[in-house]
Amino acid sequence: MSDGSRPAPAHAATPQPAGRSAVVVGGGLAGITAALALADAGVRVTLLEGRPRLGGLAFSFRRGELTVDNGQHVYLRCCTAYRWFLDRIEGAALAPLQDRLDVPVVDVAKPAGRRLGRLRRDPLPVPLHLGRSLAAYPHLSLAERAAVGRAALALKGLDLADPALDTQDFGSWLAAHGQSARAIEALWDLVGVATLNAVAGDASLGLAAMVFKTGLLSDPGAADIGWARVPLGELHDRLARRALDSAGVRTEVRARVTSLSLDANGSWSVQVPGETLETDAVVLAVPQREAHELLPSGALDAPRRLLEIGTAPILNVHVVYDRRVLAKPFFAALGTPVQWVFDRTDASGLRTGQYLALSQSAAQDEIDTPVAELRERYLPELARLIPGTRTAVVEDFFVTRERAATFAPAPGVGRLRPGARTKAPGLYLAGAWTATGWPATMEGAVRSGVSAADAALGALGRPRPRRLFAFEEAA
Repeated sequence: MSDGSRPAPAHAATPQPAGRSAVVVGGGLAGITAALALADAGVRVTLLEGRPRLGGLAFSFRRGELTVDNGQHVYLRCCTAYRWFLDRIEGAALAPLQDRLDVPVVDVAKPAGRRLGRLRRDPLPVPLHLGRSLAAYPHLSLAERAAVGRAALALKGLDLADPALDTQDFGSWLAAHGQSARAIEALWDLVGVATLNAVAGDASLGLAAMVFKTGLLSDPGAADIGWARVPLGELHDRLARRALDSAGVRTEVRARVTSLSLDANGSWSVQVPGETLETDAVVLAVPQREAHELLPSGALDAPRRLLEIGTAPILNVHVVYDRRVLAKPFFAALGTPVQWVFDRTDASGLRTGQYLALSQSAAQDEIDTPVAELRERYLPELARLIPGTRTAVVEDFFVTRERAATFAPAPGVGRLRPGARTKAPGLYLAGAWTATGWPATMEGAVRSGVSAADAALGALGRPRPRRLFAFEEAA
């Protein structure tokens, strides 16, 4: 906040006229984005979050001397909205992108010396940018690599606006386009499980096509990977809260909304324990089941559809060794239950040894497995993958579980996802589960917050801040 002795911050709040107010319910990325966008347009905003922190399901916590992310989150260069968000909270330098896509892929089923392959791009136009990498990818046969190329061209030709794509599953489409079980495991699911949180057979063709067309077949640099080099809480809580404060947003945590009601005069009453807030507009940026509970009657034509949007879990396995065992920042694995392994040593504040985090998506079969059993399963797998672990001492082993980490991207989910507008005047929806066109990602969450704010600003008669929508121009 400016104290009068320093210049105002770059995103200082626009003077806010009386009678133009909004309450944002939910302090995840969607809610933070909506609150910033509304405040930047001169709306008086209150952000209410039931938890004691901001960030939603992308957060950090303390475990002894470690700062631990609840799960490993990455984004891609094509995630223009999330990149805008990082710039808006002045956190882009803390979550840099690779200069060029480069993913080490280790197959433990292969003999030593032949286990490592790489998925990386060249500075060539699409689709040639991945041609050399695919031609040399050792985890597929020559015939499988050729078939992958043909399927990629067929995928590029799909019309993402065709609603029929949402009724089909990606696995069946891949099989119909000559993809072997091995190709699906070693390439399509390698990418798809991490981005969709579902194997190909359980994923909507529409969402899968969106992921692969946007990330791999749109721009040569679209799939370059970025991730936080600091705890997620530094970005999504501390820096986000600072940005909200600078924008003039009143932020309240431990403030769980119990009811919403539209008053006779057209204003909204938002009830939290001990207080009722009167406001012109409400953005409901909470998970779909919570939104269903809070929606007033008539706000959606078929509100029970929200309850039909399934959820999918993600399990993260955390291992601290007494020494450095891995030189790479991350890698993906084949021939093992392990999916992706990330080095979180520096981000966690660990001073000695090394801290690895295993990100296990589509973890329906393991989400409730006891820690002792997971330890027995995953430590030997890490020993197979990383030779240095075989002589290292495990100093700590723990897991984090998000049972409803994302919405399930199942075929037919598209018809269930509502847009930002509701039938109740002044009430808007946000969240990665809404109709963003994206799967449940940080990008989708930010886009939903922008859509909700845009709809609210139109109704409130406020101008659309040009800088807010700069990411659309970049896209």
